[in-house]
Amino acid sequence: MHIELDGENLSIDTVVDVADGLFKVSVSPRALKRVSEAHSYVQKLIEEERVVYGVTTGFGSLSSKMVSKNDAEKLQRNLVRSHSAGVGERLPERLVRAAMLLRLNTLLKGHSGASLETVSLLAEVINRNIVPVVPEHGSLGASGDLAPLAQVALCLMGEGVVTHRGQEKSASQAFAEEGLKPITLGAKEGLALINGTQMTTAGACIGIVEARRLIESFELVSALTIQALGSRTDFLDERIHLARGIEGQTLSARSLREKLSGSGCTNRSNRVQEAYSIRCIPQVHGAAREALSFSEKIVTAEVNAATDNPLLFPADDAVISGGNFHAQPIAMVLDLLLIATLPIGNLSERRVERLLNPSFSGLPPFLTNNSGLNSGYMVSQYTAASILAENRVLAHPASVDTASVSAGQEDHASMGFTAAKKLLRAVDNLWYVAAVEALCAAQAIDLAGVADGLSPATREAYTQIRSHIPTLIEDEPVGPRIEEVKQILRGIAITRVR
Repeated sequence: MHIELDGENLSIDTVVDVADGLFKVSVSPRALKRVSEAHSYVQKLIEEERVVYGVTTGFGSLSSKMVSKNDAEKLQRNLVRSHSAGVGERLPERLVRAAMLLRLNTLLKGHSGASLETVSLLAEVINRNIVPVVPEHGSLGASGDLAPLAQVALCLMGEGVVTHRGQEKSASQAFAEEGLKPITLGAKEGLALINGTQMTTAGACIGIVEARRLIESFELVSALTIQALGSRTDFLDERIHLARGIEGQTLSARSLREKLSGSGCTNRSNRVQEAYSIRCIPQVHGAAREALSFSEKIVTAEVNAATDNPLLFPADDAVISGGNFHAQPIAMVLDLLLIATLPIGNLSERRVERLLNPSFSGLPPFLTNNSGLNSGYMVSQYTAASILAENRVLAHPASVDTASVSAGQEDHASMGFTAAKKLLRAVDNLWYVAAVEALCAAQAIDLAGVADGLSPATREAYTQIRSHIPTLIEDEPVGPRIEEVKQILRGIAITRVR
């Protein structure tokens, strides 16, 4: 299966699908025509010896330094090599693949000036799963994700290190094995490849899809807990949520009603009202849904945006310098998503307390029949609480920070890629929190003897958990159980959520 790129209609979901290796890519003829016209325009600028940033000048604060047209190729080669300054641990392959796809889509808009050969090679590298090894540190999210994207451009030049066919090797070796020829960068092509927000936006795309899946998973898991505790469900009455009028809240309440439909084990509680961690699920999850909806709008625009500098407008015979490489809109969205998803985890940990504490659950302490000799799931709550403590630290916004670099020419930064890395770590953390609650809820269901009364929607999840993780009778290492349930929940969410 493949998707055809045109520079204009790429979706967040498709970005993640390609990043996960589900699709190959091709390029629309209309987009190739735009690419050809823009590249021809660059050649015209060179021949006319016009002063064009990054084409006949140096970069950043060196933009006042003129460069001979005879050195046009060397200028771009030097740019890529000098900007490959990243250090640290390697970024996840799916993130790098997403960024490569986004960079290709940007080139297809016809404002960058890359050649058809460069565009074709980038598509081939994606399709043949040659993934540059990209260090995590180096982007300020202002002049684009320069250092990370330079590692991608370096790969296209046949330099640097990649992963290919499950092995780490030189880019030149991977190209030889695939019968590909590295490119020689022409005028503006190095700049066209590294000047943009694509690594940050790749993180936003993955973060959005993971956040969607997390909301689904936490609603499924909370439905298990509600049944394990026999909680009242009148807080889900649609009239309550319509009276407030926030769509995300209404959607979350509806989702919970659907997941609990057909249950025979709710409303066993004699409480007049449930605790906030149960009663306020629609309000808290709904707030996250609203943040997600806003974020999808901004990121979808960025996925299909021209974000390099300068931008070419061949039809108008114009080259215009601007600041579309600045990632502030995406940085703020990334911070928002982390802040919006954190309270969902906080609620989950409080529900774990209600499952483990016999004063709330009416079940044996820490969900083990021989408590004292056994500790049951006591320390699983510690795991969830420690993860959430880390997420609260990560929730400090990166987008309020800044830096001044390049001798003061580039005197404001968004720190967008820092925000992206924080979000991706935080959402991965939240899968563990969901797994802790699911593990405890399944144990509570067994101890309460209500498995036969589970709703159809939640019985499937319970059955999958129990097919891999038996009821805890005697103490054993709990960590592997949490890891296993995390993968089960992710698998369920992937099949249910687009």
